[in-house]
Amino acid sequence: MSEQQRAPRRVTLKDVAKRAGVSHQTVSRAINDKGEIDPETRRRVLDAARELNYRPSRFARGLVRPGATTLGLIVSDVENPFFPELIAGVIEAAEERGWQVLISSTQNHSGREPELIRTLAAQADAVVGYLSAPDATLAAAAGGLPLVIMGRVVHEPAFGAIEVDTHAGVRAAVGYLAARGHRAIGMIDCGDDGQPDRRPAFVTAMTEHDLPVTAGAITEADLTVEGGAAAFTALRTARPDITAVFTFNDMLALGVYRAARRLHLSIPDDCAVIGFDGLPIGELIDPPLSSVALDKRRMGALAVAEAARLLAGEPATRALLPVELVIRGSA
Repeated sequence: MSEQQRAPRRVTLKDVAKRAGVSHQTVSRAINDKGEIDPETRRRVLDAARELNYRPSRFARGLVRPGATTLGLIVSDVENPFFPELIAGVIEAAEERGWQVLISSTQNHSGREPELIRTLAAQADAVVGYLSAPDATLAAAAGGLPLVIMGRVVHEPAFGAIEVDTHAGVRAAVGYLAARGHRAIGMIDCGDDGQPDRRPAFVTAMTEHDLPVTAGAITEADLTVEGGAAAFTALRTARPDITAVFTFNDMLALGVYRAARRLHLSIPDDCAVIGFDGLPIGELIDPPLSSVALDKRRMGALAVAEAARLLAGEPATRALLPVELVIRGSA
């Protein structure tokens, strides 16, 4: 077949974006007549589309409801009991705005985060996520797509962020244990979760109460119940004098319970336990788990509000989610 007989290459959304001098997400919003776009920008995009004779494919048009804003949501594991409330908060807040939500999971492989962001960029107007990859890695994948990160400190100025008041929560937990007379307090950390602030918050809080952070008092765990169990067993072997443990999250605290039973230890008589996240399952175990609780639905709602700000062209902001120390039977 000669060059003249070949069908011309189909004009793509990216071709229109290049002609108009905007991102392909902006082209998508303009063509789908979505509200979060400047009228002059919309006019420029539509002019470019007409000049290039751009026609959206049937597949692309089928990805979203006509005129609807689509929000991508990325979490690490939909089966993790932390995320159902967060997902519900995002969906509820998005539906109040008439938005639809596409949910993706990394399945606990943070290396998949850039890939998922690039995939969602072709379908969504903005993305919110509980993400742990470095800011620079996420920025390269986003390519200008409005992005809101939940649960950790963010330094990239283009990203919105819903940060957790970790230091206040950890300070409250250590202060409570100190007031109860505990001097040897250990921590089970999870260094690979993209939230490196909890360990320094623990060290700072211990220092504020003149409590020593001695060798072997902090150990790391895989982010699973069994990981928490293995870490607590190692901690007690190295430091049998420890009488209280603060855990990176409630899942690891559940592992402490499992290991304590195996070691014939009583909670809180032999070792007090305080977790972080405030999962509902903590109320169902015996004794009920003390935890630094945060409102996960509220986190989701704040992320949606920040995504709306970014789509409206406003500067990115940082929201701080408060926490509350909930004392139950474990401490």
